[in-house]
This record gives sequence, structure tokens and C-alpha cells, in this order.
Amino acid sequence: MIDLSEFFRITGLALADSINPCAIAVLTMILMSILIKNPGKKEKVLYAGLSFILAVYVGYLFYGIIIVQFFKSFAEVLRDNSGFVFNGLAIFSMIIGALNIKDYFLYKKGGIATEMPIFLRPKVKKIIDGITSPFGAFFTGFLITLFLLPCTIGPYIVASGLLADKIFLIAIFWLLYYNLVFVLPMLIIVGIIYFGFVKVDEVSGWKESNIRLLHLIAGILLFVVGFSLLIGWL
Repeated sequence: MIDLSEFFRITGLALADSINPCAIAVLTMILMSILIKNPGKKEKVLYAGLSFILAVYVGYLFYGIIIVQFFKSFAEVLRDNSGFVFNGLAIFSMIIGALNIKDYFLYKKGGIATEMPIFLRPKVKKIIDGITSPFGAFFTGFLITLFLLPCTIGPYIVASGLLADKIFLIAIFWLLYYNLVFVLPMLIIVGIIYFGFVKVDEVSGWKESNIRLLHLIAGILLFVVGFSLLIGWL
């Protein structure tokens, strides 16, 4: 039977992570690159988008397992200080949430722990510009997950830390679920572009015009989850 508290914790953290502008921006850049090189070939845009999303899913699952195992390696320390660790993860979630909320009021590109650092962006663009096929989108996507970590890893660390005391198979189940929620907006974006509801540049423009709001929503979710953990609601 699914633990409802665990469900709300993981879902809240994953939802906050899923609307991070970083991943949306990279996805639209990849789709635009494929579209420019293959004008009129919507199938290639679809396959490239799905390949990239699969790479992100696999990559983040791999990182999640590493983080969970890292926490598990300190199992004895965690057991003896479980209250401090639990509260520390809650406060960390609130801090990341507060930084995102700050970006709504005082936005600056490349914010610490909320967006991809400015110095990494030209490197990512150069890598993306070399993509010519869905096959390339997968391997490039796996590499790009490393560049996405600075702006998406915060909620994932909190979630993985909370799963460290679970049986490994149960932890894997929750990581699979977390990453499914994480990539869901990207799947929706690829779908609405493929079926012609919007164009790639319209998605990119929407992201830019609503970037503050995305940070606000993510920030509120992270802060509420962290606060709920801290006071024992979750």
C-alpha cells in the first residue's frame, strides 16, 4: 500500500522540479535545432524530443540511485541523527523554494540553484547545435543532464535523502515515479508541438515571458513541502 505522506512529499518535490525553466529551455533548443536541420519533418522533431526526454529520465534515475546510495552509506549516522537530517532536508527545501520565490520579485538570469549558470549556456548551445538526429539527441541529452544539475538537483537531493531509509526496491520505485513527474511537462510540450497546437518558438517565447511565474510556482511548492516536513504535516 502506498504511503500517502511519501506520495505527497515526492509529488510536490517532483512537480516543483518539473517546471524548472532550465529543462524546458534546453528541450526547445534541441527541437529548434532538429527543425532547422530537418524542415517540415515533424516526425524527427517528435523522435528527437522523446529521445532527449528518455535520456533525461535515464540520467536522472542514475543520479538518484547514486544520491540514495550516498545517504545509505551513512545509514548508522542517519539513524542516530535522523531528526537533524530530516529537518535539514526540510530546511534545504525551504531555502531552494525561497530562492525561486526571490526570482519572481528580483529576477536575474543564472540564479544560484534556480537556473543554469550563465557560463555554462554557450557550452550547452554548442553541443545542441551539433544534434542532427534523434539518435544524437539521446546521447547529447544524457551529456546535457550534467549541465542541468546545478538548476534541478536541489529538489532531487531532498527527495533522495527522504528515500534513503527505504528498502532499495521501494526507493527505486519512488525514483521512477519522481522522474516520470519530472519529465511530464516535457512530454506535453513535445506532444503539442508535434500535433501542431503550438510552434517551437512559441513555447520558447511563452517560457521567457512566464519565467518569473514558473519560479514562483516552483518556489511555493518547494517551500510548502519543506515547511510541511519541518512541522510534521508530511
